[in-house]
Amino acid sequence: MSATSASVMAAPVYVPPKPGTREALLLNIGFFAMVIGMFMAILDIQIVASSIAQIQAGISASAEEVAWIQTSYLIAEVIGIPLSGLLNRALSMRRLFVFSAAGFTLASVLCAFAWDLNSLIVFRCIQGFVGAAMIPTTMAAAFTLFGPNRSMLQQVAIGMVATLAPSIGPTLGGWLTENMSWHWLFLVNVIPGIIAATLVWNFTPKQPMQLNLIRNIDIIGLAAMALFLGSFEYVFEEGPAAGWIEDEHLVMWMFLCSFAAIVFFWRAFRQANPVVDLTIFKDRNFAVGSIVATIVGFGLFGSVYLTPLFLGTVRGYNALQIGQIMSVGGIAMFIGGPIAGALIRKVDPRYVLVFGLSLAAIGLYWNSFLTADSSFEELFWPQALRGAGLIISMVPSNFIALGTLPPHKMPNATGLITVCRNLGGAVGLAALNTMRLNFTNLHNQEISAGLDPGRPEVQDFLLQAESSLRAAGNADPSATALGQLVRRMQLESSVMTFNNLFLVMAICFALMLFMAPLLRRPKQAGPAPDAH
Repeated sequence: MSATSASVMAAPVYVPPKPGTREALLLNIGFFAMVIGMFMAILDIQIVASSIAQIQAGISASAEEVAWIQTSYLIAEVIGIPLSGLLNRALSMRRLFVFSAAGFTLASVLCAFAWDLNSLIVFRCIQGFVGAAMIPTTMAAAFTLFGPNRSMLQQVAIGMVATLAPSIGPTLGGWLTENMSWHWLFLVNVIPGIIAATLVWNFTPKQPMQLNLIRNIDIIGLAAMALFLGSFEYVFEEGPAAGWIEDEHLVMWMFLCSFAAIVFFWRAFRQANPVVDLTIFKDRNFAVGSIVATIVGFGLFGSVYLTPLFLGTVRGYNALQIGQIMSVGGIAMFIGGPIAGALIRKVDPRYVLVFGLSLAAIGLYWNSFLTADSSFEELFWPQALRGAGLIISMVPSNFIALGTLPPHKMPNATGLITVCRNLGGAVGLAALNTMRLNFTNLHNQEISAGLDPGRPEVQDFLLQAESSLRAAGNADPSATALGQLVRRMQLESSVMTFNNLFLVMAICFALMLFMAPLLRRPKQAGPAPDAH
């Protein structure tokens, strides 16, 4: 037996407090403080999305440069999340979360007072990296502090936060920027961060540290993981705009990503104390649950990206109007979360997962019938079904993937499943942007081929437009009418493209239904050698 495993076996077994006691109440307060921290970390992925223009003006940066404000956070976060499993065991869950929340809060203040683009990018990197641990640590705490059979309320809260935060991020960011300034995108984290760190420190159980895990850390594996995940995120963020292999700089990063991946996976399976334990994927439920988490991330981030983009570019809606429509999905998540928790208590969670995936697929499919006039009424039910489907998918998928694992594997497992969800979002967005360009070009060609000036429909449109423009006193009604025809063509092409993209996401969710038979029904987890 290795020194590491011996220390794990020697750790005392954590016993959750009895429900209804003062200890249980305080523990729940501490846990929901962790949920607040998790909410902040996920929110900050998207909160700057709708305020890029204001930040750009505030720090005098170009459009290409300012994109790094978001990219730097994502890269740093995706590196920090899998490392959290090792740090959780080494420092203890309580210490790691408090350190992460405090560091995230301080970095948020630094971001608010950044003096130029470079300083803001550096502070965003710090913010993403130190704050990353709050997400998997909170997920792990739901199981290790309460046990898999008493943690449904906590799992529902986590699922609601993980789906709701990205949905409201752009809307909240737009409101803060519109009514205050872009600095408040970061200052809004200060009070919740202090509260979360304080409550977690006082109301969650103390655990011993295992600092030998840090002393024995695989430095080469750590460096390879950072390069692999960081370059992976960068490639998929920049790929659509750069043209993928057409960009020599991006090809170089693809090569570095591939090389780092080989080194990382080699070290992960060869080292006695790897940075990330990948053997957990031998568990069928965890492996399938990770695939589902990847698709859920794709659907979550993809729909949050596409819907506001459609409403802004096609319908010309402002941030408030977009927020009203997006809030439908958020309300559906609030309603769907408790429903998912109640269903899991009474029904095989695999059936609940199928139900959630089906709802999401139907909502996304319904969303693929957009027109240039689609508004709140047409988008209500697609948004509602998609929102409910995502939360009802996430809760049982987490329960199935994590619910039967021993607690000492939980920090590593939650980190990996969070990475899968985030990478699903990153790869999905890159795929959607690439398909968007290709579909747009295809539909432009199709529509252009049908715009024969000799066609009666085209002639009628031009004659009516010229007549209206002439009556309005337009100086050149013929040229203006032709311009209107071109803009109408571009608009129809854009609508068709959005419909194609929503259909692709619907198909991905429908395909996940075939994964359900591979899952085993979760049973009560047996005692574990280590609670933390």
